[in-house]
Amino acid sequence: MNPSFFVRRICLMLAVSVLLIGAVVGQTPQATQFEPVVGQPGKDVVWVPTPQATVDKMLEMAKITPQDYLVDLGSGDGRTVITAAKRGLKAHGIEYNQDMVDLSKKNAAAEGVTDRATFVKADIFQTDFSQATVVTMFLLPDLNVRLRPTILNMKPGTRIVSNTFNMGDWNPDESQTVSNCPNYCTSHLWIVPAKVDGTWKLPQGELKFTQTYQTFSGSLGNTPVTGGKLVGDQISFEAGGARYEGKVSGNTIQGTVRTSTTTPFTARR
Repeated sequence: MNPSFFVRRICLMLAVSVLLIGAVVGQTPQATQFEPVVGQPGKDVVWVPTPQATVDKMLEMAKITPQDYLVDLGSGDGRTVITAAKRGLKAHGIEYNQDMVDLSKKNAAAEGVTDRATFVKADIFQTDFSQATVVTMFLLPDLNVRLRPTILNMKPGTRIVSNTFNMGDWNPDESQTVSNCPNYCTSHLWIVPAKVDGTWKLPQGELKFTQTYQTFSGSLGNTPVTGGKLVGDQISFEAGGARYEGKVSGNTIQGTVRTSTTTPFTARR
């Protein structure tokens, strides 16, 4: 047999081998898709998703409208932000885990709400969310308490909704529990109150308030103030058999005082 035949055959086999090796080497390995795991560690908490039924209840309690701007603190897989965006308002998630941020953006794109749902990798304790009209969160109580001073400095009337966990001795304005969810089914609502602590001037005399979050006590002259309550910038209290209701705007309260008749009043601090 012609020796050149074997030479040609060996050369052909070597060429095929080189091509096969090159093809294998040239292949780009498939990137592993990130999948969040319940209980995975984060910066301040482990990740546990909020049940969708609880998300819906939180947004219902906040009475969101398309005019609101919602910020979710520790936004996880983005479900609260995306649900809010699907209801027509702009919503923003602050999340420390970049993988979760990327997943949230992917989920928002799949739901067609990237124009209203945004996400950023950031620390909730170092990020300004003061422009929010609604704040949602699923954090531990000690983290809620750390955030409390920042929240209390937000605009009166801002709605704060927490999944399950409270805010220390700041009692919620409302709490509701849904039955159609497996766990973490209670939502708490706080409405940031106006600041009324101090001394105010009325034609009837000095009005002194001592405020504890959304409640307050005090006196009008020598008459005790009772039933003091704030719902955002709306104020109400009783003194000397008269019912006072009004609106707080900085250092001014304007409203009505009702006895046998109803008359306007203005108090200034």
